[in-house]
Amino acid sequence: MVTLNPDLRRERERCTFDPTELTHFWDGGLEKTSQRHELENFFLSDPLLQDKIPAKYKSHKEIYEEAIMKGCRVIQKVQQLHESGKGGMNVFSQILGGMLGSAILKDGNPITLHYVMFIPTIMGQGTVEQQSYWISRAWSCNIIGTYAQTELGHGTFIRGLETTATYDPETKEFVLNSPSLSSYKWWPGGLGQTANYAIVVAQLHTKGECRGIHPFIVQLRDENTHEPLPGINIGEIGTKLGMNATNNGFLGFDNVRIPRDNMLMKNSQVLEDGTYVKAPSDKLTYGTMMFVRVVLVRDVANYLAKAVTIAIRYSAVRRQSQIKANEPEAQIIDYVTQQYKLFPNLAACFAFRMSADWIWEMYNNVTSELDQGELERLPELHALSCCLKAVATSDGATGIEQLRLSCGGHGYMDASNLPATYGLVTATCTYEGENTVLLLQTARYLVKAWKQAVGGQALPPTVAYLVDLSRGLKQRPWKNTLTCIIQAHQAVAAGKIRLATENMDRRIRSGMSPEDAWNQTSIELVHCAEAHCRVFLVMRFIENIKELTNVSNQLREVLMQLCELYALYWVLQRLGDFLRFSCLSNEDIPALQARFEEMLAAIRPNAVGIVDGFDIRDEILASALGAYDGNVYQRLFDEAMKSPLNQERVNKSFHKYLKPFLKSNL
Repeated sequence: MVTLNPDLRRERERCTFDPTELTHFWDGGLEKTSQRHELENFFLSDPLLQDKIPAKYKSHKEIYEEAIMKGCRVIQKVQQLHESGKGGMNVFSQILGGMLGSAILKDGNPITLHYVMFIPTIMGQGTVEQQSYWISRAWSCNIIGTYAQTELGHGTFIRGLETTATYDPETKEFVLNSPSLSSYKWWPGGLGQTANYAIVVAQLHTKGECRGIHPFIVQLRDENTHEPLPGINIGEIGTKLGMNATNNGFLGFDNVRIPRDNMLMKNSQVLEDGTYVKAPSDKLTYGTMMFVRVVLVRDVANYLAKAVTIAIRYSAVRRQSQIKANEPEAQIIDYVTQQYKLFPNLAACFAFRMSADWIWEMYNNVTSELDQGELERLPELHALSCCLKAVATSDGATGIEQLRLSCGGHGYMDASNLPATYGLVTATCTYEGENTVLLLQTARYLVKAWKQAVGGQALPPTVAYLVDLSRGLKQRPWKNTLTCIIQAHQAVAAGKIRLATENMDRRIRSGMSPEDAWNQTSIELVHCAEAHCRVFLVMRFIENIKELTNVSNQLREVLMQLCELYALYWVLQRLGDFLRFSCLSNEDIPALQARFEEMLAAIRPNAVGIVDGFDIRDEILASALGAYDGNVYQRLFDEAMKSPLNQERVNKSFHKYLKPFLKSNL
């Protein structure tokens, strides 16, 4: 019989809503909750997928070898589910990027890119014949692939990649070469020792001309011996801040020949004689990158939900200092400064999840339109996926570090699982597009949209607010309403876009080249892209809550409080911008701050109930601080006793070094 911590038990007793209802809301319905529970039981009950020794006490080589064992076991179990009619891509998404995957493979998975990049790229950029051949082999795991784009010398600037693929019409082959050390592929997950195939992005040369970057399927290792093939220089790049089980690798080519059919040719083609057939639109290659960025937003919501569950439960259990001298030590969650660290991050989980769901639906719609040759909505999706990935991952990483700090010294311990969670999320700020570069891509779209709005043209839905604001309409007086806050966010974004556009045009008029003017204005451009993303996040959160019809009044009230807290938080975080561009005045700020503090107080009684509603199993949290029973100190002690140094009373270093030193009469 597990004994619940009494403070945590009291928190649950005072909750004003049913956390189970929130669980079903979070999952998307009772049926999906049941499916998730069944899936978690199926995987987490497997002894081969359970850790006996914490990873921090293992060598880098042991961590990789165990990750491969677990990765193969997971895929075998997924195949079992598939054969029973219960599997599919939804299972892979939970295993590879979701809560469940991070419980089984806490420091990353070397096979993830096979499913997240290798297969989707073939689906998106291969011909029907290429899909038929390669996807059947990849899906059945006859081969394991990765996606090799980034190089040692180039990351986000894809046009600058140096790897070459030169077509030889005599043999009907492409010859791949790495002309310099900086041209070596660097970073792909699973590339080190795991994958035997890769999609390699290289500069296509045919008939003496460079035709830009194109994707090629390249065999890296022998399918039986796993030895690298001739001309392939391959290995692992070493340890990192986190994700040390992902087996990130390097790859160089020395006259490696592949058949002509190994170029993915859905969009562009090279004919047998070397004639190049250009794609109808260069934008058709965005698909895979956008897919991963869209998925990442939901992943960040999940990781943040884990971290905030750990921090809120710990804050209810931990007692420290006194608020009043004649009272017992207070739960640290009762300190308003602690609530300020916890609750905005709790609200952000919902903001990210709702935005992720919306953009996922948009992605699916636009992808189906692309198949029909319709490209009209692609720029809007690209701009939105860029800024949303950038802002969600940045906020997520900052939030998890803030939550770690809110747990004091115990949050610094690996046993809290907050350092590892931070390591996973902060990596997302860089991969699939470095955040600053992504914000600048969104800014390019926003500048164009602003000029269209000024010219009286209609705009797509996510930037439609610029049309009214480009006309300089007078804003109404400030009110602490959600409608007013949305309009204020829009005014800030529009004001920043207008200024950035005007400043760039002014620089061009003064004789500066457009490229230099863009660079000189880039700080403002990044800020206007972030402000635009905040409009989307706040608006989606508010509109989603307003549209809810199938939840109880009690849960609706809690969700509305989180929604208002999130909207108010970002006004107070960017007061200068709102005073400058919106109708907010200095006289309005005290009421704004007071309302924000009211929301902190309103959320406080339900904070534990809300994170209970996320329904994250202890095995998935993997945290001594965040377990459901709240027995923090016993769990911390039990984790400490797993250290190899605690398996012997006296370490051999005492007799070898310390004792002679102590007896040396210094």
